Amino acid sequence: MSGTATLILTGDSMITRGIAMNENDDARALAAHIGSGDAALTNLEVLPNDFKGYPAQECGGTHMAASSSVVDTLTGLGFNLFPAATNHALDYSIEGLLATIDVLNEKGVVWAGLGRNMAEARMPAYLDTDRASFALISVCSSFAKGQQASEQRPDMPGRPGLNPLRVSTTYDISAEHLEALREIAEAIGIEQRRREIIALGFGHPPADESIFPFFDLSFRAAETAGVQVTPNAGDMDAIAQWVREARGRSDIVVVSLHAHEQGETKEDPSDFIPVFARRMIDEGADVIVGHGPHLLRGIEVYNGKPIFYSLGNFIAQNDLVHKFPSDAYERFRVDPTTTPGEIARTRSDDGKRGFPSDVRYWETVSPRLTWQDGTLTSIELAPVTLHQTDPVYRRGRPRLARHDEARSILTRLADLSAPFGTTIEIDGEMGRVKLG
Repeated sequence: MSGTATLILTGDSMITRGIAMNENDDARALAAHIGSGDAALTNLEVLPNDFKGYPAQECGGTHMAASSSVVDTLTGLGFNLFPAATNHALDYSIEGLLATIDVLNEKGVVWAGLGRNMAEARMPAYLDTDRASFALISVCSSFAKGQQASEQRPDMPGRPGLNPLRVSTTYDISAEHLEALREIAEAIGIEQRRREIIALGFGHPPADESIFPFFDLSFRAAETAGVQVTPNAGDMDAIAQWVREARGRSDIVVVSLHAHEQGETKEDPSDFIPVFARRMIDEGADVIVGHGPHLLRGIEVYNGKPIFYSLGNFIAQNDLVHKFPSDAYERFRVDPTTTPGEIARTRSDDGKRGFPSDVRYWETVSPRLTWQDGTLTSIELAPVTLHQTDPVYRRGRPRLARHDEARSILTRLADLSAPFGTTIEIDGEMGRVKLG
């Protein structure tokens, strides 16, 4: 690649209706920022499938579907790269996922992370611009069992689903507590049933003999209590293979990871996330962009390549989903004879809990990355507000943040990034990641 190329990044777009990006100067300034990139990415955390398919009982928290017209809204803003592997990908079962694929293909957008089988879900998508060719790989680690795509066989089709990064979670507890779990398992009969399943050939003992399975959880004795989360080696290798493929077919390789898993706090990435991100950079990725926890996490610059551990929300219309299945009314204990808005109101206790109550969910940044002759030369950070205090029907629309709010967002991100050795310089209402 010769010359200059730019990439705009944003976090989760939970877009369920219009976002009015021309109503004031701050909205127009953000739209201009998005349109300034050769490529602009937003995470598609909604199924733009016109509510086609059958609502799944196991959803990603909210059955996130919308009119297919939301894709037009996003492309009208200038977005042209859409990671689609999220915990909502199967909210409307396989039929809803296939309807989403059809819509994205009909709209002619560049998207990745879903497929009719594992190979399709794993594959990169490519965007060719006048200045650079971009590759996008979309991965998800937070999903219900069976929502991942499966491999095709010569005699059987694969299962439609998302591009998975599976993880293993082990809980370290004291030897005394582990022995107590064993006694409980024996006393209530679940250990006997586990052994019977293994004896029948429908199960296997843990590969690590130190692990004791208790229901669907794994425990082991340790001197210090804690939680160890490790990425699946097979998934890592398979994703890495496609990163290497993309490296040979594009100028800039972007890997998107949708991960809800956390470390000590929600603002800390789980241990497996840096492991995965650094491995993908070692394999040839230029940018790792994370999302999923719906708030900002820190930025790391690893071997000269940025890792955005989470860019939070970019559009947050979770409370404006047009309609919900019966399971949602039951889950949130809402009278099924009421209307969709009652679910949002009940879930947040009129804004006193959940997303509406925490300002961190309504603040983010949009990075602008610039390469010169193939070398990353700058990362500018535009602070963005989603206006937490606006009425529910206006809240969640992104605008450039100004004055004290802008500096507060950038300062918090700088504090989150410092443990990764990253310095963010703040100049007025803009930030810049110090490179080199």
